[in-house]
Amino acid sequence: MNESGRRNALDGIRILDCSRVLAGPWCTQTLADLGADVIKVERPRSGSHPGGDDTRGWGPPFLRGRDGQDTAEAAYYLGANRNKRSITCDLSTPAGQALIRELAAQADVFVENYKVGDMARYGLDFASLHAINPRLVYCSITGFGQTGPYKHRAGYDYAVQGMGGLMSITGERDDLPGGGPQKVGVAVADLFTGLYATVAIQAALRHAERTGEGQHVDMALLDTQVAMLANLGANYLVRGREDGQVPGRAGNAHANIVPYQVFEVAPDANGQAQHIILAVGNDGQFAKFCEVAGRPELASDERFARNQNRVRHRAVLVPELERILKTRGKADWLAALEAAKVPCGAINNLAEVFADPHVQHRGMVQRWQHPLADAVDLVASPIKMSATPVRSDRPPPLLGEHTEQVLHEWLGADAARVAQLRAAGAI
Repeated sequence: MNESGRRNALDGIRILDCSRVLAGPWCTQTLADLGADVIKVERPRSGSHPGGDDTRGWGPPFLRGRDGQDTAEAAYYLGANRNKRSITCDLSTPAGQALIRELAAQADVFVENYKVGDMARYGLDFASLHAINPRLVYCSITGFGQTGPYKHRAGYDYAVQGMGGLMSITGERDDLPGGGPQKVGVAVADLFTGLYATVAIQAALRHAERTGEGQHVDMALLDTQVAMLANLGANYLVRGREDGQVPGRAGNAHANIVPYQVFEVAPDANGQAQHIILAVGNDGQFAKFCEVAGRPELASDERFARNQNRVRHRAVLVPELERILKTRGKADWLAALEAAKVPCGAINNLAEVFADPHVQHRGMVQRWQHPLADAVDLVASPIKMSATPVRSDRPPPLLGEHTEQVLHEWLGADAARVAQLRAAGAI
């Protein structure tokens, strides 16, 4: 149940999460938000390793503790692991592998992002766990999938953004200053793969509920990145391949819609350059923009009246719009365009984002009580559900914080069993 006492959508679903870094944890964080009991399996501390998910050390910044000093909890880790419980288990030891098999027998979902073949060496691959628990949904997240010529390669978001075409269509045009390949500011291949995995796992759970049959979900960053090409991928396959036209970088412009880009407006009182986004999505909105701009004749010009013609005559129209937009200030344009219901927007930095009254109203910052700090603010789940709201009762866990608790709940392990597992190096 969530903090209001209402049930969560995934109450009763047990997830054993052997994933690290971002794509896997992003998936399991969403499932945890929806109410699943997600058990994050982490490497124990040792003399040669600090233990835990690598992202625990991916700082600064780190969470500031009650004493005002940095803790070992990096903001990166905190942003991808809420609503989970953490146990430690050394998968390289026979005792640790046996423990994971015990836990998997009690789980509904198993998530891992080890390199292809690693889990089989540990006896923790899909075939091995399926034999123990036939209804188990087993999700593997890798860079390139379980099959194919690249299956043994390590997969990293940055490389996949390049290989999957995203960097060829992101960034300023090559013929303009600053042109060249550009990655997206956050690890979108990881994040989208995590979200696709979330969808796939829930679909597989539905199948398991109906049939009692689990299955292997094979998620790959490169597959996801190719799927994310969306309209540009379709543009190439439908006509670009035939016509010999490969989509390229267009800066802040849109390949299929005009005007749909960033425009510079008049500078502010201090002479600093200012910009707005103009996102005209249809011909009616373009006519409204032309009225606001005092240039209604542009909307009746046959070169610009319809979007398909605006795209064809982009090189003529956009420079004229650039001149028009520079005649008025940012606040003036935004107020006038919003009043006319012409899609537009400011370009905010993160301080402005979190200060925005609408972002605040929507509850997109959530305050958590943390074992090491009185409070920590984190970005909230964007999911709003009327009957089963997302949960917010478990802050990102400390390393191994719940080991004894989970072993007792899932396996009925008593203190003697826990001590035995510690002595064997399993936990």
